[in-house]
Amino acid sequence: MKLPRNIGGEKLVSLLTRYGYRESHRTGSHIKITSNIKGAEHHITIPAHNPIRVGTLNNIINDLSVYLEIAKHTLIKELFD
Repeated sequence: MKLPRNIGGEKLVSLLTRYGYRESHRTGSHIKITSNIKGAEHHITIPAHNPIRVGTLNNIINDLSVYLEIAKHTLIKELFD
């Protein structure tokens, strides 16, 4: 499955709440979200742009995949289907 080309930062933050992420800080056009469902805090900074560039979204998904221990294609399917 391909990454969506039209997802915005605010929408991505709302989608990630199902994995325990909560907004912890906002500076300018960037949103910092934090999760600790795996025992250690994990922070991700998401640009509040609409849309997020595909390369940036790909890096965010890769980071999430490693932290959540979910295959990248499975994570994409869970988030965007």
